Amino acid sequence: MYLKYKSLCSLVAVATVILSFASALHANDLGDAQADRLAAEEKARNYFTNVELVSQDGERLHFYDDVLRDNVVVISFIFTNCQGACPLITRNMTMIRDMLRESEREQIRFISISLDPVRDTPAAMKAFAQTHDADHQGWLFLTGQPDNVNLVTKRLGTYTDELETHTTMLLAANVREAHWTKIPPNVPPSGAVERLRLLVEDDAAP
Repeated sequence: MYLKYKSLCSLVAVATVILSFASALHANDLGDAQADRLAAEEKARNYFTNVELVSQDGERLHFYDDVLRDNVVVISFIFTNCQGACPLITRNMTMIRDMLRESEREQIRFISISLDPVRDTPAAMKAFAQTHDADHQGWLFLTGQPDNVNLVTKRLGTYTDELETHTTMLLAANVREAHWTKIPPNVPPSGAVERLRLLVEDDAAP
């Protein structure tokens, strides 16, 4: 009986050592994964910049940390004095938003960035959003100091000093997964919705 008890204790001791070793390996793997995640995040922050922008409600936001990080986003580029494409772009974004299920809208951040920050004050952006039925929770209209806004649009590949020829495409991304895509203006709202759903599903993938 004593021998059996001693053998059992030995087995328990060995199992404890194995479990401790496995736990240490797992913790090390988690540490490596966390380090990789932080390194990737810092690289993205440096690229997209973390300059300060201002929302239509006057809230000061750092572009990467407060706007992009860990979010699924869809971004348009507008200016409030635009009489042609910008109202249509905003209407297209509104249609996309309306076609999403409520649970999906909660996971997607809509962003409209001014291409004319000299004239586009937060108040002007707020009025534009209200005029075009786009002043909703989860939808940011961003402006700010011209140098900051111009830097952001340059990093996003949409900077222009010719406002009348600015891009009408949308950018969409799952920022956490570094999955970015362009949505051309000829893609109907239903097609844009499907692309956004795929980006949301990236977060659910194992």
